[in-house]
Amino acid sequence: MDKLSAEQRHKNMAAIRSKDTKPEMIVRRGLWSRGFRYRLNHKRLPGHPDLVLRKYRTCIFVNGCFWHGHHVMFDVRGKTADVIESSDCCRIPKTNRDFWIAKIQRNKQRDKEEQHRLAEMGWHCITIWECELKPARREDTLDSVAFTLNRIWLQDHGAKMVPDPQEEIMSIPMAADPLQSPDI
Repeated sequence: MDKLSAEQRHKNMAAIRSKDTKPEMIVRRGLWSRGFRYRLNHKRLPGHPDLVLRKYRTCIFVNGCFWHGHHVMFDVRGKTADVIESSDCCRIPKTNRDFWIAKIQRNKQRDKEEQHRLAEMGWHCITIWECELKPARREDTLDSVAFTLNRIWLQDHGAKMVPDPQEEIMSIPMAADPLQSPDI
């Protein structure tokens, strides 16, 4: 049973923002301090990504665990879906459960479709979850995103990542290499 009246619940839900959320601001500050420049909520791209890094052809989505169903498993039977289990970071409410299950399923499906459309357009997609930005994991998450962006840039620009030491050894002629010897 909901402890708030319908009017109070409506007021609470209406106050939830979709832009400039706390997790999004953490990612923006972290990437800016690492030297990455971006645009916000690009209107021409599917899904209006939270951050768009054109230099890297990358879109970053900062998802709230509840709204996008992080680690929530659905078992679809016919037209209805029964939740197999909620996750640690996303608990399905007990009140109006069918509505929330349908809403989270639609959000997950829409996210998947938008990322497929972006991939078809040649964009890379990175999803950062709200639970990955908790203080204990925040720096690791932001470092991982920075590493991924740098790797994407290197791959797109044809730079070799890490030289293979075996390739270098094999390409250097050896003094006693029988293939190099003119006597054979």
